[in-house]
Amino acid sequence: MIEYLHLIKVEFKRIFSNSVLLAIFIGAPIFYGLLLGYVYEGAKVTGLPIVIVDEDNSPVSDKMIDAFADNEGLAVSDVRHTSGNLIKEMPTKEYAAVVTIPGGFEADILQKRHPEIRVDLNMANMLNANTASKNIQSVLMTLNAGIEIEGLKKQGLHQSQAAASYESFKINFNKLYNSSGNYVTFMLPGILAAIMQQVIFLALALVFARDFEDGYFGTLVKKSKFSLYHIVLKAIPFLVMIPIMWAIVSLFIPYFKIDADIFNLPMFVLATLLSLASMFIGMLFSIAIPSQLKATELLMVISTPAFILSGFTWPTIAFPNAISQVAQYIPLTQFLGAFRKIAFYGGDLSSIKPEINMLLLIMFVALVSMVVLLQTKIYLFGKKNAIEE
Repeated sequence: MIEYLHLIKVEFKRIFSNSVLLAIFIGAPIFYGLLLGYVYEGAKVTGLPIVIVDEDNSPVSDKMIDAFADNEGLAVSDVRHTSGNLIKEMPTKEYAAVVTIPGGFEADILQKRHPEIRVDLNMANMLNANTASKNIQSVLMTLNAGIEIEGLKKQGLHQSQAAASYESFKINFNKLYNSSGNYVTFMLPGILAAIMQQVIFLALALVFARDFEDGYFGTLVKKSKFSLYHIVLKAIPFLVMIPIMWAIVSLFIPYFKIDADIFNLPMFVLATLLSLASMFIGMLFSIAIPSQLKATELLMVISTPAFILSGFTWPTIAFPNAISQVAQYIPLTQFLGAFRKIAFYGGDLSSIKPEINMLLLIMFVALVSMVVLLQTKIYLFGKKNAIEE
């Protein structure tokens, strides 16, 4: 036991002597957590620039322009009476939309000819386009209702009667789970989990690969020829350090005022399983590929698209079936699916049972593969030494 404790101490020294590993493992979650938190701190997109082409130049069009200016999601960058060369301006101005009020608009309304307002959306940025579209529709629908009600009042109907005649039914949207549409609440937890998976992957990809490269593996084999002995030895320092990193990362949730219930037993179990599954996969690659550079490069191939494949922002039901099936075997996919159930829906351990079972399966397969492969390498190493002697 004393010798084993000494080897663990050596493992800690080897970890802290690797500046690249420390930068990845400690620096990345803190730096990216703060950076992304502040990027999304505005919570929602506001002040999107739009151009209004007012070809009518009437009191009604003036009222429309004022209504657009009062909408917090939009910013009227320019009002003009002809469109000019908007296509030429777009690369520098990047307007979210162009709203064109046609000539004779007010006269057509008064004569019930149902004129059409044209809205050209800049679809180069989908988020901006969707936000601009929603706000423009809100303004135009409100104005449309107001104009219709005013027309009915001029026909002699009372205000209440006019409103009732225009509205055959009312719509009441009740927003649940992130009711404010806060983008920090939506994005940051998922990105933080993706970062944690990636840094665990990359950190553990170095542990055995480094030993193979600098010859320390031979020293360890002399201590024991059982693969589990070495796996536990390599895992212990990270079993100490990873909970500390999770504790630091979790503080970003209250710091950025994210309304999510994460400090509970189901979330603890979920974070533990994600960590272990990521550790086992990282160690497996480290054993299978005796090169630090190649092991980290191949794990980057897995971790880079993991957030996209997780279904956190784009539903997995929209994926081709083959890609959706592959995504299920990435730990982050299971973690983020269960995260929403716990953090936002108030679920318990029973509600995330499918995700827990899949994470346990990933861990089991990775661990068995790791034990078998490392035991084979230990056997071949011993055989090679025996031949040389």
